[in-house]
Amino acid sequence: MHDVPFWLWIVFVAIVVASLAIDLFAHRSAHVIEFREAAAWSAGWIGLAVLFGGVVFLVVGTDAGVEYTTAWLLEKSLSVDNLFVFALIFSYFQVPRAYQHRVLFLGVLGALVFRGLFLAAGVAVVSRFTAVLFVFAAILFWSTYKILKGEDESFDPGKSVAVRLLRKVIPVQDEYAGPHFFVKEAGKRVATPLLAVVAAIEAADLVFAVDSVPAVLAVSSDVFIVYTSNAFAILGLRALYFMLAGLLDRFHYLSVGLALILGFIGVKLVLQATHETVSTAVPEIPSLVSLAVIVVVLAVSITVSVLRPPAEEDKTV
Repeated sequence: MHDVPFWLWIVFVAIVVASLAIDLFAHRSAHVIEFREAAAWSAGWIGLAVLFGGVVFLVVGTDAGVEYTTAWLLEKSLSVDNLFVFALIFSYFQVPRAYQHRVLFLGVLGALVFRGLFLAAGVAVVSRFTAVLFVFAAILFWSTYKILKGEDESFDPGKSVAVRLLRKVIPVQDEYAGPHFFVKEAGKRVATPLLAVVAAIEAADLVFAVDSVPAVLAVSSDVFIVYTSNAFAILGLRALYFMLAGLLDRFHYLSVGLALILGFIGVKLVLQATHETVSTAVPEIPSLVSLAVIVVVLAVSITVSVLRPPAEEDKTV
């Protein structure tokens, strides 16, 4: 655990609240977010995350700074899988592009809350039962296998538990009503499909948390490091989606890269757990090495995707 001053927590919370307020104000009117706008926002979110990382380096120390950077980059890379699912959900529910940011904004709020709960619980469990890291490693190895086998793309938005529960709690009409989540129909309040989309987005994030939480806990067991890195990665997720929405299919080797990263983090967890529960003679993988591996794997998978386009694209060129 790192010695994090309380005022830095206050600064972090203030930054998050201010960022959400600015984002909400800037997008108060529904409109289609084009590539240039999304790229500017994405650069802003990345700059903010990097700036905060610099503060962590200066205030908490080099080790904490490296852990924060590694955890943020890891979460940022894993969030690419979320983008594919967002695209699937929007396509399934035929969400008008002008309302997609509104949905993702609420999805981010939910993710910040649920990730905080999961990460806090994960840190508490790991601090008391170190052997649980073997379980986390098994989860990551299983996720690696599913991605490489192509079994990670079977998400069905219409069969989401959250969507089915929502339909049992409140009627959901078939037509959209602008940016509204509720309307009155025959004197009764009913939900619009936009609310069902939010439920599907939140359910998808809970599924991805199964991989994300164990992975980030392999980098650090400090609640400040794991939560702040996750929060800044999540905050930039919407802009990243709108920036890459039309380019996701081009990065077809990125899923392989993510699988390799998850497998590597799984190995790191096994070594860490063995070091702490079996023998200290077993080496651990330093966070700086993890950071280097993540950067190299992402760079190679993106480069290969660009140099070797999908087969369909080859035929049309």
